Amino acid sequence: MRFSVLILALLAPLAAQAQVSHEQLDRLASEAQTQVVEWRRWFHQNPELGNREFKTAAHIADALTRMGLEPKTGIAHTGVVAIIEGGRPGPMVALRSDIDALPVTEQTGLPFASTVKSEYNGQEVGVMHACGHDNHMAMLLGAAWVLNSVKDDLAGSVMLIFQPAEEGAPVGEEGGAELMLKEGIFAERKPEAVFGIHVGINSPGGLVAARPGPLMAAADRFLLTVKGRQTHGAMPWNGIDPIVIAAQIVLGLQTIGSRQVNVTLAPSIVSVGRISGGIRNNVIPDQVELEGTIRTFDENMRIEIHERIEKTARGIAESAGAEIEFKLDLGYPVVVNDPELYARMMPTLERVSGTVVEVTPQTVAEDFSYYANETPGLFVFLGNGPEDIDPATLPTNHSPLFDMHEPNLEVGVRVFSNLVVDYLQN
Repeated sequence: MRFSVLILALLAPLAAQAQVSHEQLDRLASEAQTQVVEWRRWFHQNPELGNREFKTAAHIADALTRMGLEPKTGIAHTGVVAIIEGGRPGPMVALRSDIDALPVTEQTGLPFASTVKSEYNGQEVGVMHACGHDNHMAMLLGAAWVLNSVKDDLAGSVMLIFQPAEEGAPVGEEGGAELMLKEGIFAERKPEAVFGIHVGINSPGGLVAARPGPLMAAADRFLLTVKGRQTHGAMPWNGIDPIVIAAQIVLGLQTIGSRQVNVTLAPSIVSVGRISGGIRNNVIPDQVELEGTIRTFDENMRIEIHERIEKTARGIAESAGAEIEFKLDLGYPVVVNDPELYARMMPTLERVSGTVVEVTPQTVAEDFSYYANETPGLFVFLGNGPEDIDPATLPTNHSPLFDMHEPNLEVGVRVFSNLVVDYLQN
């Protein structure tokens, strides 16, 4: 009897520790919605290109400071990081948003549409949050406010990552997730898990979509230069025609995904997006450039395809007496949702979303992959349109008409907040 009383006395302080309820999180997310919309509209109206998000970073830092947090700025040029310290011991998890915009001239007609212009590759361009990063920032700030409101009862801590240059750093510069990690955001305190949300990607309105394992492709760039011998167009036998050879190479590259690698393992894409060569109708040039993209979902296949592109192109060129020069720029790795983390958080996603749509792997790329290579990651899509509209009929990400149905922002805040609390409390 005395032993039982002693055990109950020892357990009483633990039982008295309050836990954050889902109802509490949902109520706070609802209260934050007006401010979240205001943040979203400010970001949308004031977009900035990668590594140049100075006003954006200042606005984020100011919002976090007003919450009582102490943001660190200037990481990877314009990145912002803050930590919410929970009132109870436990692990740390991370939430990430990208903050950069695209060189796209907006055509939405919204009252808060962007009229910003900037310089990109030496040209004056319109600038727009055509990929939805304005929504990502607003949802993460909303989640920061919700989680900071319950921090005394949080069994752990939360790292908030606002990352620049997800769409790519300017030529000759480093940037994005890779640079944030290089500058040590995980060096002192490494989170046990990292979560991210991307709006759009053809997801049903207001619903979460995801899948375990590979979710978004690795994206690499290649440049092939076919070197022939210039001659008169009327006497092609006196030269080596790189245009004909380039055409054969384009066709040959299409056999890689369909005939040279195991198509049952994972999908892959090799696309040539630019062909450049020649200046006159009756002059066969001495060289032609082919530039393209490679999309893969398996790291070993990724390496194999790199090798096969060069081998295929070189074999075709040499058969005609030409030479090639092959350059490869490695892009973002595959975004992989950790299967165990996915299974663990699925009840959370289902409760918040009602239905979780399991999607096929997407051939677009995202540098969230770098974080998920360091610690288990879970990246989900959130439908940007109204729930009664077929997402296939809406303007896609990167369109000058891309927009967000703002009630869905509250869903994103709830997703972020509930993922954190359920992970820490479970």
